[in-house]
Amino acid sequence: MPIKADLDAIDWKILRELQREGRITNVELSSRVGISAPPCLRRMKRLEETGIIRGYRAMLNAPALGFDVVAFCLIGLRHQSEAELKTFADKTRNWPIVRSAWMVSGDSDFMLHCVASDLATFQNFVIEELTSSPNVDTVRTALTIRQVKDEGLVAIGESAG
Repeated sequence: MPIKADLDAIDWKILRELQREGRITNVELSSRVGISAPPCLRRMKRLEETGIIRGYRAMLNAPALGFDVVAFCLIGLRHQSEAELKTFADKTRNWPIVRSAWMVSGDSDFMLHCVASDLATFQNFVIEELTSSPNVDTVRTALTIRQVKDEGLVAIGESAG
């Protein structure tokens, strides 16, 4: 698969380390990737400015905060015009329970990753928001049992670059 960005082996190492540990200090990062701190910081800034690094987040323990329900919803729309797709995509941005959303191909039009405090909250969201939304034809839900893997969003191997 061709790489869209112009990255060398050091850039790939920086990305891999930051994806593993976003709060790493620049000094520790530079040590891990094998360059001194000033060029490491310049490379990081370049990766941020070009949009390869989109930002940094804390990974929260949802159950410890009282959010015990994780579910996925597959949404089918009655009409898939560009305007209808955009309208539904915009709607997902206003639902706090929806943590990420994708427009997908196949039998559904959208896949939503939802996190709720309890089953009743999730059920109310499905009934009161999703199924009652204009242009929504089908809603299929899948409650998760347990998360078995939680890695960074991009697989960056040791030999990348």
